[in-house]
Amino acid sequence: MANKSVWSDNRFWRRSATWVTGFASVLLIWLTFDTSAQISMGNDQDLKDGITKRVPGPTVINYKITYEMSSKRGHEVPVIGGNDGEGNSLFQEKEKFFGRDDWSEEEAGKLLHLGKLASQAKNCMDCHTLLGNGAYYAPDLTKAWLDPAWGKDGAMQAFTGKDTKEEAMAEFLQHPDQYATHARMMPNLGITKEEAIGLVAFMKHMASIDTNGFPRNFGRMQGAVNGK
Repeated sequence: MANKSVWSDNRFWRRSATWVTGFASVLLIWLTFDTSAQISMGNDQDLKDGITKRVPGPTVINYKITYEMSSKRGHEVPVIGGNDGEGNSLFQEKEKFFGRDDWSEEEAGKLLHLGKLASQAKNCMDCHTLLGNGAYYAPDLTKAWLDPAWGKDGAMQAFTGKDTKEEAMAEFLQHPDQYATHARMMPNLGITKEEAIGLVAFMKHMASIDTNGFPRNFGRMQGAVNGK
């Protein structure tokens, strides 16, 4: 009787399927715990201790945030509070946010919560993308805080007549119909002053999140840190 090939043996395939399924299950469990740790939000003490988290704590709104090329990673990364010359955050340079750089963790957390709720209530993702989710009709907002157009020499700050980036952004959100920037005008959504402040805080915090270089080439846009 001829020897039966292992490739036609049902027991071989059943055992292989069991081992593959078991390995995949263990890998999935490990990845779940690893990802949860990676995306968990930090806190104020992390920032004070100079501990880098992919998702910094709410009080990151008290710090200056830039977006700089990391030669090690090959793309731009958020840098919080200045850097050591190699693109690593130092957490030393603070920045006024609506006139303050001492927002407590509770106060900052409430601002971010209000901003997140406002973004959901106003259906921002019907037109914009946030962290890769949403529509592509209007600009991506993931790194909107870092857009040079809102900086001290940017067109939008001059357009709104405000003295700071956050005030210019809040003014635009409250009265977008007064500042037509292109053919796709943002409608007036009835955003209140408090909601606008929360939304700006939400966008500043979102800009501090390490998104592995997403959106691609944002840091090379005209006027940005690595812009041409």
